[in-house]
Amino acid sequence: MSTLELMADSFLKILLPGIRMTIPLTIIAFSIALVIALLVAMIQYAHVKVLSEICRFYIWVVRGTPLLVQLYVVFFGLPDLGIIIDPFPAAVIVFSINEGAYCAETIRGAMEAVPKGQMEAGYCVGLNYWQIMFKVVLPQAFRSAFPALSNSLISMTKDTSLAANITVVEMMMATNRIIARVYRPLPLYIEVGIIYLIISTALTALQRAGEKRLRRYEEAEVKIHAGV
Repeated sequence: MSTLELMADSFLKILLPGIRMTIPLTIIAFSIALVIALLVAMIQYAHVKVLSEICRFYIWVVRGTPLLVQLYVVFFGLPDLGIIIDPFPAAVIVFSINEGAYCAETIRGAMEAVPKGQMEAGYCVGLNYWQIMFKVVLPQAFRSAFPALSNSLISMTKDTSLAANITVVEMMMATNRIIARVYRPLPLYIEVGIIYLIISTALTALQRAGEKRLRRYEEAEVKIHAGV
């Protein structure tokens, strides 16, 4: 079988696990990560003493240890304590916790970039703390954080290839199984790399479209405030 025939024959065999496993893993884990990140960022922004220290410890541990080690601890290590988690849920848990730490710092930085005077202005017009957060601070913070969060999503999509190490049958695992049968690693690894590139390119296009829409929204707000 020629290289092109091999790649054509294996394309769907690699892509389908991506549709069934890689993409759902990315969407579920990143959605949970955003919830974790928002909670952690808001706690740190509010300077809740004990909880802020816990959040800083969480971020320190997660960012200071390799993602692969975290996967091994949850999937291979926890059974020593009698806690057995199936591969896909284990991957979701680890990717959510890992990405949540990075996104929390992104959102926190964006929140702190919002001028403090807007908090005071919110109190002056009768808004309470939570109304100010959800109507004033967070919308501006998410607009600022959108490019960085989008980059995190693209990065995590590629990082899901590590889930093959805990037997999640995603694209890398499917590729390795084909290689074990045909002993042609180079074209198959190039092929799975191309598929990841296609997915990343699609996400990049969505990111650019989102950024353009946010810019139009900001321009419209400026015109409204300027009385145009």
